[in-house]
Amino acid sequence: MTKSLDRKTAQREALIEAAERIIGAQGLQGLKARDLAHAIGCSLGGVYNLVGDIDELILHVASRTLRSLSEAMTAASHSDMAPEAQLSAIAIAYCRFAQAHQPLWRALFEHRMGRDKTLPDWAINDQLGLFAHVAAPLRRLLPNADADSLNLLSRTLFSAVHGIVWIGLDEKLVAVPVAALEGQIETLVCAACRGLAEEKAFSHSRGNA
Repeated sequence: MTKSLDRKTAQREALIEAAERIIGAQGLQGLKARDLAHAIGCSLGGVYNLVGDIDELILHVASRTLRSLSEAMTAASHSDMAPEAQLSAIAIAYCRFAQAHQPLWRALFEHRMGRDKTLPDWAINDQLGLFAHVAAPLRRLLPNADADSLNLLSRTLFSAVHGIVWIGLDEKLVAVPVAALEGQIETLVCAACRGLAEEKAFSHSRGNA
């Protein structure tokens, strides 16, 4: 029983790795169950003995992508940085990861669950982990902010940076040129931090008036 379970676990990991390779090379549209079965040497039905469906498989690949992205953001920033510098470093690390791993990065946002399906808790927690990178320096910048406000600000700032990166890498007519992305992201993050700091100072002075 143990050997059989170990073999299934190893085959399941091989399936996730194969799906990661295909998405990394061709995007979500390249992911086909028959190709996956061939890649790991099993029958088509065997694929669905390892994962419930393709949605689940894509979520496992997304989990690996999010873990790699989180590691890149962690490596780029340090708690001894000023909050503004730390947020800028995190944002630029996000941009660089997106450029280096575009198909896998895009798959995080392009994937849609099947009808009447919901994200499992583990997948939600993986996604929420991204915002924790932003929340930590924001908490130092705004030490008196409550948890709900920090959570909302983290998502807002993340969304602003993500939007610039997404449109920039699409190279649409109105996009920030790819060569200018990092500088513009840093400008945006610093401006946001200055605005938040000024708002905090104004609220403090009004409260003391």
